[in-house]
Amino acid sequence: FFWLSPEPNAFVKNLRKLPFFHDEKYAKETRLSEYYGDETLVLPLSKDKKRIVYTILEYNPLLDSSNMTTEDWAKIGKDIEKNYESYDGFVVLHGTDTMAYTASALSFMCEHLGKPIIVTGSQVPIYEMRNDGRDNLLGALLIAGQFVIPEVCLYFYNKLYRGNRTTKVDTESFNAFASPNLTPLATAEVGITINWDTVWRANTTAKFQVSPELNRNVGLLRLFPGITTATIRAFLQPPMEGVVLETYGSGNAPDNRDDLLAELKEATCLRGTVSPFYHTGTVLLKAGLIPGSDMTPEAALSKLSYVLAKKDLCLDAKKKMMAQNLRGEMSAELAGAKLCMRDSRFIQAIAKFLSISCKEELEAIRDALTPSLACAAAKTGDIETLEALKEMGSNLCLCDYDGRTPLHVAACEGNHKVVEYLLGLGASVYAKDRYGDTPLSNAVRFRKKEVVKLLRKTGAHFSKDELDEAGTELCCLAACSDLVGLEIFRLAGADLNKPGYDGRTAIRVVGSRDTYSTFK
Repeated sequence: FFWLSPEPNAFVKNLRKLPFFHDEKYAKETRLSEYYGDETLVLPLSKDKKRIVYTILEYNPLLDSSNMTTEDWAKIGKDIEKNYESYDGFVVLHGTDTMAYTASALSFMCEHLGKPIIVTGSQVPIYEMRNDGRDNLLGALLIAGQFVIPEVCLYFYNKLYRGNRTTKVDTESFNAFASPNLTPLATAEVGITINWDTVWRANTTAKFQVSPELNRNVGLLRLFPGITTATIRAFLQPPMEGVVLETYGSGNAPDNRDDLLAELKEATCLRGTVSPFYHTGTVLLKAGLIPGSDMTPEAALSKLSYVLAKKDLCLDAKKKMMAQNLRGEMSAELAGAKLCMRDSRFIQAIAKFLSISCKEELEAIRDALTPSLACAAAKTGDIETLEALKEMGSNLCLCDYDGRTPLHVAACEGNHKVVEYLLGLGASVYAKDRYGDTPLSNAVRFRKKEVVKLLRKTGAHFSKDELDEAGTELCCLAACSDLVGLEIFRLAGADLNKPGYDGRTAIRVVGSRDTYSTFK
């Protein structure tokens, strides 16, 4: 047995020495530390010719994962919220013991999430000669920095999982985590492959926020043969407000134990488990308990704690919320049948021309054509075509050959209704094309004022670099008396008092009291 404890302030120093975690030559050439600070490092150029610049925030004192509480989860969530507009993604380094609980809790606390939050760690410390920490950290950084996956994820052993679908399954193997009921969101092999069809999207136009309140009066009770009524009664005593009940098989419980069922019915607690298919499972529904489909115990407990903390909701509303699929934590049956690709005459014609008939090849055609077709429809404001593509199973968030999504195109054209429609489907306002432009950048460039307002309402923002460089652009607009351009930049979040390269601000360049009053 070895006693391992984290050493404060050692992490950045050690990473700086590892060339695959920090490109010292590039950092010196670009004066990276002068601009971002000493806690910022930069990865070497990736296979996709991109560099990931990352800053490390270390807690003091450092926490052991076994000591984590709801207050610690809230602190992590609030720190992400505080830095949300400064970074494209977040990686949380965490001990493996309670990693699945933290990933589940953060997934519910982070509401209307539009950027990746990846929780990772290691079985063996990163400083050991033979360890899994380096691959896990590097993989998490590459995915968080290059892909807009708007979920709280868990990355381990070359696989990216939905955080609230994971559980720890092995204490000795590097392959320590599993997602029993959902395939990985991504795999990192020779290349990084994202399963975009599995990625969860918020389908909301609300701004990102963290709801740090969690109810601690919840518990996890596992049924076992012969469990006594006294045990259940003691467990359900105040201040207990909610219980996750782990049952047998597909949600079954003894149907000949009236005493047990009476205690559960009297408690009127919420619970998460699988759907009942047998008579022994239906007795739990009659007792007033809520089926939790295929949630993991970690997800069910976190969800229960999150829902019970909603003080503005009545008990019935909380029960309904527990039964809903909030963050992809449970499987949900989709209402209605999707339009089959074989029903599309367009796809049929192409398939016939290419002599293709199998489902996999048809899906490949769909995925290859969808981005271009969707971008063309977004340009002309054709929502009907976008809806038809969606019903065919197409992902309207995929990018074309230039990295542009339909939201980029709709923002350029000022098609407000299309922008609203795409945002409602979970289109990312943070997606970047090959030039590094977001939909907000496009809307600003083409002076689409109403689209800028809508994107900002959804949480779109300029990057730190864009805000730092905005001063010179604002001064150029001011010198040309371009009040419309100045107003667009202001609506997009730029500071009109930001100085340009010569130290003057846009307002000083204008110099007119009448013009100044326009922005006052």
